[in-house]
Amino acid sequence: MGCDRNCGLIAGAVIGAVLAVFGGILMPVGDLLIQKTIKKEVMMNSSNIQVKQRGPYTYRVRFLAKENVTQDAEDNTVSFLQPNGAIFEPSLSVGTEADNFTVLNLAVAAASHIYQNQFVQMILNSLINKSKSSMFQVRTLRELLWGYRDPFLSLVPYPVTTTVGLFYPYNNTADGVYKVFNGKDNISKVAIIDTYKGKRNLSYWESHCDMINGTDAASFPPFVEKSQVLQFFSSDICRSIYAVFESDVNLKGIPVYRFVLPSKAFASPVENPDNYCFCTEKIISKNCTSYGVLDISKCKEGRPVYISLPHFLYASPDVSEPIDGLNPNEEEHRTYLDIEPITGFTLQFAKRLQVNLLVKPSEKIQVLKNLKRNYIVPILWLNETGTIGDEKANMFRSQVTGKINLLGLIEMILLSVGVVMFVAFMISYCACRSKTIK
Repeated sequence: MGCDRNCGLIAGAVIGAVLAVFGGILMPVGDLLIQKTIKKEVMMNSSNIQVKQRGPYTYRVRFLAKENVTQDAEDNTVSFLQPNGAIFEPSLSVGTEADNFTVLNLAVAAASHIYQNQFVQMILNSLINKSKSSMFQVRTLRELLWGYRDPFLSLVPYPVTTTVGLFYPYNNTADGVYKVFNGKDNISKVAIIDTYKGKRNLSYWESHCDMINGTDAASFPPFVEKSQVLQFFSSDICRSIYAVFESDVNLKGIPVYRFVLPSKAFASPVENPDNYCFCTEKIISKNCTSYGVLDISKCKEGRPVYISLPHFLYASPDVSEPIDGLNPNEEEHRTYLDIEPITGFTLQFAKRLQVNLLVKPSEKIQVLKNLKRNYIVPILWLNETGTIGDEKANMFRSQVTGKINLLGLIEMILLSVGVVMFVAFMISYCACRSKTIK
């Protein structure tokens, strides 16, 4: 994505398929009887929450062309909206959207966090009991992701959104407006975001953490070097972040650089002082010493949403200690970008992140009153992947890397011819001088 030319190439040609793989749903383990026992143990004794991964469930997303594309010749920018759409892919999934999952009750967990007043919580408690809601619930995949009418919220007397879903609303919405530089006046600025939703800052964080930096990661300014730190903005995590070079990769005959998100990007301010402004409170973060999770509640209308890497990869032990059944590993759970260095195009990527919800004890809400500690509960993790298709890879090799290699070959030939001519000239020159001296 980036300038108008790059936008068309990336969105319509280079990335042949972009899939979001919910890889997967993290849920309390066992059969119905065991689940009831586990849920009771958690609510009554604050025992560890045991989770089991189920998945993948796969959706084809972000294949839609950009909308409202406009160019501004005065400041050399392009503006656009990125439409959102997701289509379920049964052949790439282990089940259907009707599969049931025992998961955290999103409305109950959020209500106790949003409404701190004890009198209000007493009212909410009566509505929770009346609707027979609890700390956990059973929902289908479709309901969990795209929305369901919550029985507890349906009883709330004042106007409130009664539909709850992790990605509700998503289909038929759009991300942006993005305004990016097209590089006409300065090629080093191509694809760099100028504004997002009309602003250069997010209004979620303090200081430099609130800045919108870099591109949207679909492309970068050309002539990428291994020593660079590539910055990009992700609306999914409500912040800018960065990647560093890891290795050379051959992608379908195209040499690319693999850049990865380093563990330092998720470190606590104690280890990485630059992250001080991502710590917004002192209790859950244990005075800003915990790491590996990001509180994005300000970005989610006060809902206690925490973002992390899958299975709490790179997170501090205190974050994952209350959760059993997690197995983090870098190969499966880290995020990477494979970038063709001459053009700056991202030809392959895997964006992995985990959605978690904070659950806190509440004296006035019965289903939460016996909790003795805070939980950051994993709901699901997703793996959004994209790679250049075979046809487009052939085109890229012939039109871009092939011609670059040809230019390199011509350069070597000309250089070799030049060296031979220079050597021949020096030999002739030395021979002539030798005859003259005689």
